[in-house]
Amino acid sequence: MKKGVHPENYRLVVFKDMSNDHTFITRSTAPSRETITWEDGNEYPLIKVEISNTSHPFYTGKSMFIDTAGRIEKFKKRYAKKD
Repeated sequence: MKKGVHPENYRLVVFKDMSNDHTFITRSTAPSRETITWEDGNEYPLIKVEISNTSHPFYTGKSMFIDTAGRIEKFKKRYAKKD
């Protein structure tokens, strides 16, 4: 394996799925300004994500629309048939 290619600053980070409040801890180099106290009582950096494996339709088998900015309504309004 080549030296100096992979990051050296891996640390434990908590990821929180904002659509269903599921949290999980893993190692990452992603930067974060927020922290959270985990179940073990230690404080870890927090990364908020909109979709994870617990909310993604591919993994859950359920279709769901995540419309955070009103894009669907804008699309329907723009391309609606005019009678």
